[in-house]
Amino acid sequence: MPRTRKDAPYLGEADRRRLQNRLARIEGQVRALRQSLDEGACADDLILLASAARGGLRAVLARLLEAHLADCALQCMEGDREEVLRRVTRAVSTALKQA
Repeated sequence: MPRTRKDAPYLGEADRRRLQNRLARIEGQVRALRQSLDEGACADDLILLASAARGGLRAVLARLLEAHLADCALQCMEGDREEVLRRVTRAVSTALKQA
């Protein structure tokens, strides 16, 4: 059972909606990939569909990491709030681009 953070939610309602919408698009992309695979589509088409789903998941992961690290950074790291958030966001963005 996933843990919840009702006492201090780190994702606002707008972020939750955006993530839900993105996840719905990813589900559609995965369904299209599965259907195309079943229909014997060309490998290049399958690669494009898989890449689109992967890109969507990376974006979801990036937002979740940013929210989590920002929440943690505000509680754990010393220094000016904006500078801490800027450093954390830059580090996460760099790490995900290299993954």
